[in-house]
Amino acid sequence: MLRLEFHITGGNFNSAGEASSSLKKTLKQLGVSSCVIKRTVVAVYEAEVNIVAHAYDGTITAEIDRQSIRITVCDRGPGISDIDLAMQAGFSTASQRVREMGFGAGMGLPNIKNNSDNFSISSIPGKGTTLQITNLIENHETENCA
Repeated sequence: MLRLEFHITGGNFNSAGEASSSLKKTLKQLGVSSCVIKRTVVAVYEAEVNIVAHAYDGTITAEIDRQSIRITVCDRGPGISDIDLAMQAGFSTASQRVREMGFGAGMGLPNIKNNSDNFSISSIPGKGTTLQITNLIENHETENCA
């Protein structure tokens, strides 16, 4: 199993996307199908931007084996008081500053879920949020990924 870990700093939009780009490069080198790579990178990018936009800092850990890519995203931030509401497309708590930069449209969590084979979220208000994302490698080998 290959394990990658990325540390994300809240508020640093200049580095947003570095973790997902690095993961994409690794998955390509491992010969993972383009469909699985696309779905995984979209999910990780959205999670990465959420840390940058909403948290003080966080960690993205990817564990890759022949069957799956398991990603754990843990942030230290304000947490989410109403997960059901946060999962609704278009709901956002992003600041005006974040929205002016083109982020905070409220599609992050729905996009993560839609690009995951298995997804779970837990959060403690005032402490932070944890996401578990799993994408199966073999299930998408022959799919046409548009």
